[in-house]
Amino acid sequence: MEKKHPESWMMSHGYNPQWSEGSVKTPIFQTSTFVFKTAAEGKRFFEIAYGKDQIHEGEQLGLIYSRINNPNLQILEERLALWEGADASATFESGMSAIATAMLAYLRPGDVIVCSHPSYGGTHHFVHHVLPQFGIECVTFGPNDSLEELYARIESLGLINKVKMVYTETPANPTNHLFDLKGINRLKERIAAASGNEVVYVVDNTYLGPVWQKPMEFGADLVCYSATKYLSGHSDLIAGVVSGKAQHIVAVKTLRTFLGNMIAPYTAWLLTRSIETLKIRMDQQTKNAVEVVNFLLKHPKVEEVFFPGLPTNSEDQLRIYHEQCLAPGAMIGFTVKGGEAEAFRVLDSCHLIKLAVSLGSNESLAQHPFSMTHADVPDAEKISMGITEGMIRLSVGIENAEDLIADLGQALG
Repeated sequence: MEKKHPESWMMSHGYNPQWSEGSVKTPIFQTSTFVFKTAAEGKRFFEIAYGKDQIHEGEQLGLIYSRINNPNLQILEERLALWEGADASATFESGMSAIATAMLAYLRPGDVIVCSHPSYGGTHHFVHHVLPQFGIECVTFGPNDSLEELYARIESLGLINKVKMVYTETPANPTNHLFDLKGINRLKERIAAASGNEVVYVVDNTYLGPVWQKPMEFGADLVCYSATKYLSGHSDLIAGVVSGKAQHIVAVKTLRTFLGNMIAPYTAWLLTRSIETLKIRMDQQTKNAVEVVNFLLKHPKVEEVFFPGLPTNSEDQLRIYHEQCLAPGAMIGFTVKGGEAEAFRVLDSCHLIKLAVSLGSNESLAQHPFSMTHADVPDAEKISMGITEGMIRLSVGIENAEDLIADLGQALG
């Protein structure tokens, strides 16, 4: 049974129908608090929850209060950990809540985070505008930067002893650039060895995971998601996830308890529903995306297409793709000839494809990164990363690929 594929566990793992009058599906446990059988039991639960004692072999943390744990939360987190091949998962009320909590759990004033760019606009803002308010400095690196030179740069700045986290988002939003997960893990280990400090390696896997990319297999300690995206797939909830190794997830869950930013029971229930169909949705989306990409590559009004695994990508990008990606995904970046006016004309002319931010949903969504999701990033920085005024980011859904192509064709026309 342990060798079953994750998708086979999504309808049953962590739940016994006999606990809820034989209900096939997990009910919604819409309660704030739980009754203890005895006072001694309540004492024991709190000892474990607050870290006053270690959990014994075969023992489980009992239900206390929905800010700490809840059946919907617990079942969802156990199933998400299976997808990731992780020891545990922690769910949050948004993707940014998950990312921010993971960072704040390990970073203190005077620390340094080494962070890849480009990245999601919210992550960029948090790292460059919020963390500095707490005295946390950021060193950035791009997909074409040498990791050897990056180490030398950190060393020359006298920051080796201050680095406490290495964070990367791959593929990068919205350019689809890939970062070498193995290489970054070696960088993290080298920094940790030189400083004698623990350095936590975090990967945002929203674009490809957990079906098409497994960062923990390449050394990641924690993996972050905006669960609003592929994990949900229905554009009807906001949520975030952090999965990882047991020793690293504890600090994240502990901080979550006191920030109070855990997922609500109803949202957890919705997300549990969604991950049952995760693989079949994502498989169809990447199949559609490949057909859409082939159309865009031949269209005379399309200047450039950004998509993992394309033969026209650099040798290094292709090497990384074949080493760590199981599929190219369903996120496409493409630039139309011209600039903002031409990109807006295409976006305004789509009918089947919706003009909206977010991604990973059953429906196809398109938006303008330069002026929308990445509006906060300085213009010069955007252009240097390939985010131009003519770029459109397209999240491909599960519609018929021929219909998506027809919609793009008339819009480009």
